[in-house]
Amino acid sequence: MRLEVAMLGVSDVDRAKTFYEKLGWRLDADVAIDGFHAVQLTPHNSEASIIFGKGVTSPKPGSADSLVLAVNDLDAARKELIAHGVEVSEIFHYAGGPFNSSAKSPRVSGRDPQGRSYFSFAAFADPDGNEWLLQEIQTRLPGREWTPTRARATDVPTLAALLHETAEHHDHFEKTHAEHHWWDWYASYLSARQSGSSPENAAAAAGRYMEEVLHVLPR
Repeated sequence: MRLEVAMLGVSDVDRAKTFYEKLGWRLDADVAIDGFHAVQLTPHNSEASIIFGKGVTSPKPGSADSLVLAVNDLDAARKELIAHGVEVSEIFHYAGGPFNSSAKSPRVSGRDPQGRSYFSFAAFADPDGNEWLLQEIQTRLPGREWTPTRARATDVPTLAALLHETAEHHDHFEKTHAEHHWWDWYASYLSARQSGSSPENAAAAAGRYMEEVLHVLPR
């Protein structure tokens, strides 16, 4: 079993569709028949989708709270949303740990002080007030990933093109930073790209990994 769809309540189907398409989400279906109107969209690189519409069994408009979008680069994700005209909160963390809203003021400004995966967030909402959380996950905890039954096949031309792209982006980092093992940067970049990041975001993630984890600093 896998989570396939989350149902959202919206008051204006076309307005909601425009909003989510503006984020670059894939439009999977838009069906309108005799007063029934259903729309399905999927976030980039996600296997789960959202569905909303008229005549669709769904919650009250705006009642979805804290739907989570995992990102490997919270700063880059915020910038991308803002570039699409979306109002996004400043980065925050929870005083009592992720999703712990029991405190009087649960959301504390700024990143998690320890820089941990899962602990830093930003928020935005669609026109009806359905809230989404961006949760930064750079390294998943043990047991938080399914083990594939077989390795994914990548054809040689595709792999060659990806390696060439990686080399091109690594060139700038290599010229501006201290001596390091190229394979560490490559691994971080390729991991981000295979998780759906753009080349620019993947390069930023690789640079941050090298500087913060391996302490390879600018010259």
